[in-house]
Amino acid sequence: MTRHWIAATFAATLALAPVVAQAETVAATATVVSETGPKISRNLYGQFVEHLGRGVYEGIWVGTDSPIPNTRGIRNDVVAALKQIRVPVVRWPGGCFADDYHWRKGVGPERKGSINSSWSNAIEPNTFGTHEFMDFMEQIGAAPYVSVNMGSGTVEEAQDWMQYMTAPANTAPGAERAKNGHPEPWKVPYVGVGNESWGCGGHMYPEEYANRYRQYQGYIKTYSGPRAQKIATGADTDDYEWTETVMKQALKFRPKATSPILYNTTRPLMDGLSLHFYTLPSNKWDKKGVATGFGEDQWISTMQRALLMDEMIRRHGAIMDQYDPKKEVALVVDEWGTWFDKDEKGPGGLWQQNTLRDALVAAVTLNIFHDHADRVRMANIAQMVNVLQAMILTDKEKMLLTPTYHVFDMYKVHQEATALKLGFKSPVYQYGDVKVPMLSLTASKDAAGKVHVSVANLDPNRDAALTVDLGSLNVSKVSGRVLTAPKMDSFNSFDAPDTVSPKAYTGAKLKGSSLSLSVPAKSVITVELE
Repeated sequence: MTRHWIAATFAATLALAPVVAQAETVAATATVVSETGPKISRNLYGQFVEHLGRGVYEGIWVGTDSPIPNTRGIRNDVVAALKQIRVPVVRWPGGCFADDYHWRKGVGPERKGSINSSWSNAIEPNTFGTHEFMDFMEQIGAAPYVSVNMGSGTVEEAQDWMQYMTAPANTAPGAERAKNGHPEPWKVPYVGVGNESWGCGGHMYPEEYANRYRQYQGYIKTYSGPRAQKIATGADTDDYEWTETVMKQALKFRPKATSPILYNTTRPLMDGLSLHFYTLPSNKWDKKGVATGFGEDQWISTMQRALLMDEMIRRHGAIMDQYDPKKEVALVVDEWGTWFDKDEKGPGGLWQQNTLRDALVAAVTLNIFHDHADRVRMANIAQMVNVLQAMILTDKEKMLLTPTYHVFDMYKVHQEATALKLGFKSPVYQYGDVKVPMLSLTASKDAAGKVHVSVANLDPNRDAALTVDLGSLNVSKVSGRVLTAPKMDSFNSFDAPDTVSPKAYTGAKLKGSSLSLSVPAKSVITVELE
């Protein structure tokens, strides 16, 4: 988790037109200017699971003897919900916990508990370990993104774990895995080398991390199946010095120290560089802001902070471009989302209520990722269940879907589609002295030729009338869904689980190459054009 806050001035991420009178429906126009954008990787819709609070235990794992319906100890209702939104990849076991995790404690029939020193010294039973996580991945149809322990672990421990997971059964590590119940090696396509090494993962300087990364990456490899893509620990928010140093010192082999016979000297030593960025209404870690019961001042400050993701990506991406102009190394935003003050009435463990405001943050952030899909090719929202900006909340046997979940469900149509370049000038939404773009939008075309347009209206008071010139796109039918609610802090509860849920959208009109959308205040819509 990030530990310091950005001290930069907020910058608008879209061109701003003059403020329109509040009583009016605001008009806006957009144009499809190109149909040949980058592919929107499905991995941008990745998730994050950390051993923290009720994120794993109760949220995912209930045990085989639980009365809650489960498959080998993993909740059936959670699995079904995650399959619905096509979760592509899941990062585990952390977070800060990753650099406190020793994988051998979580394999085999005899599991001893340990202390979770990253999170309140809670007892970690180690019941949910490598086998259980991989089973979870198979059940939901996602790829594993494992984080190896650099902070309190060793190179040998990391290498042993890779061998245990990926070596054939006729090897000693593979035979041990087979004895523990899984003869076939797993595919491990993504490996994070450390976590927040500038903070809870070792408090390293970037030069130290770059040198340690160079060492670790040499032993992080798979012993069957596809080569693991290695993700280096990247910056916290606006730490551009970290990105500069790691890209400069850890990207390539030393020029005169390798043989072309033994090494591929042209491939980078890393496949991705991470970025962590959280949305806090106050921009202050000691008093972040509340999850519910907030006023419009915290609504707009949250939107302002969320829009800053665009600047983070542009500036870190510009540094990466200097050392990697071909964009071979992905920028991996593997921790992002909202973070509010602790709810004293809630169950703890970074649990927070998820409102319509969180849904707007999710939509805005995904739109930004689409805009930078040539460089940003994986992202992992924090976190999947019962922690921070969760998809799902549980209470013993009960489960509900959050507003954020519904955005991911509405946006899944963009996975693996081609991003369409839009010409767009947004009207302004202003409250007090703060101004942000009123509308955020994205569009894509999938392999079947269907076009999807998603729009978020950040203004909680005014509707928008958006006209999109589709150019040469050949479409004749439109349908869609809309997500909105009566209040800025409307949320789903176990007594009212559908307060914020998608409804059929009837505000679209298609006439020739012109698409007209009526976009309600504080809403997210996705339309499909065929």
